[in-house]
Amino acid sequence: MIRQTGEDNMPHDASYPHADAAPRIDLPRYLARIGYDGPLAPTLEALAALQAAHIAAIAFEAIDVLTGAGVDIGAEAVDAKLIGARRGGYCFEQNGLFLRVLQALGFAAEGLIGRVRWMLADDAPPTSRTHMVVRVTLDRRPWLVDVGFGASVPPAPLAMDSPAPQTTPHETYRIVRRGDAWQVSALLGEDWATLYLIDDAPPPAVDYELGNWYTSTHPDSHFRHQLIAARTTAEARYGLRDNRLSIRFADGRTERRYLSADEIEAVLTSIFLLPVRPHWRPAIERAAVAEVSIPA
Repeated sequence: MIRQTGEDNMPHDASYPHADAAPRIDLPRYLARIGYDGPLAPTLEALAALQAAHIAAIAFEAIDVLTGAGVDIGAEAVDAKLIGARRGGYCFEQNGLFLRVLQALGFAAEGLIGRVRWMLADDAPPTSRTHMVVRVTLDRRPWLVDVGFGASVPPAPLAMDSPAPQTTPHETYRIVRRGDAWQVSALLGEDWATLYLIDDAPPPAVDYELGNWYTSTHPDSHFRHQLIAARTTAEARYGLRDNRLSIRFADGRTERRYLSADEIEAVLTSIFLLPVRPHWRPAIERAAVAEVSIPA
């Protein structure tokens, strides 16, 4: 079995959770998990292909928060869950894993952290630092890479050195410098909607731990109250919010419908590729009767 170790292939980056433990990543096992057999050299083309394969294979989900199981973002726990158990996860798990993969492959990659602003007014109060992303530098050009932002995750690397709109297989995005932060936005119709504000400097590991603690335990975290899952492929974005399933096709078509508890369980398996566990059933049944409106 081939293993890439932190000592041999990955710089000791204090911005990564538990960096002092030099976490390993089993690259062949990860690549098999995402179904990727393409080029691995640290190029933009390989980066984009790896990102697309990851978000298509590993669903965004936070079911362990909803069931009270908790979320461990240590490398061993993340690998056991997302690779070994074929589960999904949220940003600290997804981007933490992807960061280690990229570093093991020789990419100049580092973690960043920021504040989610999705669906908030511009003048809304500041939010906590609860979103992790990855910055990759290729030929001295910085690229934002994110595999952990639900149904609106950027599906391709985004250049951070230009405020110009950037088209992707799904939405158009842009990154604008705002003081000491980066504002990442998506074009929805004719309006730009901010996804998040990302700090420029890589944070210490404790900031990820604190963000994960808040996201998984604080009463205001929406993951504690809603069943949420998402997956993005080249053809469509799939999103589940309690009992509402939304499908946004790349050609502009959309489908939305309500699901029963049995239907929720079925789509978690068939669409989101998750191995449904018996102890999820109470959360699924609560989601089935939740009042979630379908927008016009």
